[in-house]
Amino acid sequence: MRRKVQVVPYRQQWEADYIRECSNLKNVLGNSEASFYHIGSTAIPEMSAKPVIDIMGSIKRIEEIDPFMLELQTMGYESKGEFGIPGRRFFQKGGNSRSHHLHIFQQGSVEIVRHLAFRDYLRSHTEEALRYRRLKEQLAEQHPYNIEAYMEGKKELITEIEKKALRWYR
Repeated sequence: MRRKVQVVPYRQQWEADYIRECSNLKNVLGNSEASFYHIGSTAIPEMSAKPVIDIMGSIKRIEEIDPFMLELQTMGYESKGEFGIPGRRFFQKGGNSRSHHLHIFQQGSVEIVRHLAFRDYLRSHTEEALRYRRLKEQLAEQHPYNIEAYMEGKKELITEIEKKALRWYR
């Protein structure tokens, strides 16, 4: 059976969940010069979201994450490689009931700016955030067991918002 596309109302606990997990990641990575950011819909106040905390890490050289694979696995993270974005290391935590996504990029990656611009734009433009929230809720209702259709349905609006966000961010 396919996993249900679950989009829930914003939960204030998501920020605390991010802070706790980020602290655990920093403990595992020790002296590496990694920076972490809360991204995705759980990082946007009042945004409905799949209840999965997205964490983006920035590291000096992407290869520096590789020696920590066993520790990340011990924390419950499963490595997915680049998972569709060249230069990324992507991890999922929580098995079929995913709780966290970890995206690691090398410092200077355009992907870092893209993710932060999108997040900050929606935090600052409540009317755009509301449009996005309503679309996500509608798609989750229309496609409750089809994550591909849900993702495809968001693509056009995400692209539109992302273009605005990048102009605004710069």
